[in-house]
Amino acid sequence: MSIRINRLSPVIGAEVLGVDLSAQIDDQQFIELRQAWLDANGVLVIRDQELTPDQHIAFSQRFGELETHVLADYLLPGYPTIYRVSNKTKNGKPLGRAKAGTYWHSDLSYMRNPAMASLLYAIEIPPLGGDTMFANMYAAYDTLSPTMQGIVSDLRATHDFAYAARGVFAGERVSGERLAKAPAVDHPVVLTHPDTRRKALYVNPGFTVHIVGLELEESADLLQLLNRHSTRPEYIYRHRWHVRDLVIWDNRCTMHYAIDDYEDVGERYMHRTTVLGDGVV
Repeated sequence: MSIRINRLSPVIGAEVLGVDLSAQIDDQQFIELRQAWLDANGVLVIRDQELTPDQHIAFSQRFGELETHVLADYLLPGYPTIYRVSNKTKNGKPLGRAKAGTYWHSDLSYMRNPAMASLLYAIEIPPLGGDTMFANMYAAYDTLSPTMQGIVSDLRATHDFAYAARGVFAGERVSGERLAKAPAVDHPVVLTHPDTRRKALYVNPGFTVHIVGLELEESADLLQLLNRHSTRPEYIYRHRWHVRDLVIWDNRCTMHYAIDDYEDVGERYMHRTTVLGDGVV
């Protein structure tokens, strides 16, 4: 098998051609793909895959243990580790979450053990729209002034799913039991990536609610500054989906935003697995 890897933007993202994940790739090939993912600053697009749910899960598990999402209504029946993202319905019932991720965020940052990787597989896409943007959080940290790096490096921030339930998840059926499974947690504002040893900002507009130790107004101002800085256009890769793309992103050093501009254009149906990490440091 001849694997070809091409960069997709100067700052983040690479695509992989010439690999078939429906077959059992060997350990060396997986190591090569994983290294390409790390080298691409956390976004890897593997083209032209024909994956069953079982194959999708099997490949995802090579990265680590998979998570079951708290919004259980959108899980694929019989596959509790596959979260469905879709605007399609069947017999009046949604086949997935229609507006998933339509805000800047890092998956599961509100968990004590947040997501390491997410793997999203495109089964149906609209003829236009539905792109996903990814922001390089290494670059966001690296381009802060040395003074600001010093200010934020020892801070911690609170991430809270209940905040999202009142905001970006408003209208979803989020029970008290589900909220209890995801109590608010504190994480470092700057993390050190366990594989690359590089520093990255780890705050996001979707789930980060407060900087620990700051007054409310101070915290709001600092989070606004960091979020605005992190999403500058030069730190972003915008992915235009093709059917059978498998996109893998690293939640420890990226944020992403799913653009909701295709409702009147066509249908979108995707499967996502999420790999748990080893904790944020």
